[in-house]
Amino acid sequence: MTKERGRKAIATNKRARHLYVVLDTLEAGISLVGNEVKSLRLGRASLSEAYAAVEGHEVWLYNVHIAAYAMGGWTNHPVRRKRKLLMHRSEILKWELRVRESGMSMVPLSMYFNDGLVKVELALVRGKKTWDKRQDLAERDARREIERGIALHAKGRLHG
Repeated sequence: MTKERGRKAIATNKRARHLYVVLDTLEAGISLVGNEVKSLRLGRASLSEAYAAVEGHEVWLYNVHIAAYAMGGWTNHPVRRKRKLLMHRSEILKWELRVRESGMSMVPLSMYFNDGLVKVELALVRGKKTWDKRQDLAERDARREIERGIALHAKGRLHG
């Protein structure tokens, strides 16, 4: 069997960038058991309610939904168990300090295979205010209108 190369997306947390301001990101490994990897290869994961927390100088990932493997039988894993993230001690201490002092949170942005290993893109975030969300939506709508105008002009339908 040949070794996998490259990066293949498994799941993304689309709401995270809408609800939070991303201040810093890093890539972490994740400790998995049993048939979880087989289920992930089928793309059966969700990060929608996931978050990370530091417990005893270790980072744990909560509420990640990895569906039970269909062919697993009695060896299947609990669907929403807490999973350990594999990070360097210095990174854990640095992020733990920032979370404790500044009131920030740790949220996974995406989960993917990187050369055959499951990785999690973890973000240090701060919650957005309502006006921040509205401002982001307005900017996105403005960009969409500009792109639409450019496309129409390029096709020759817009004169001016």
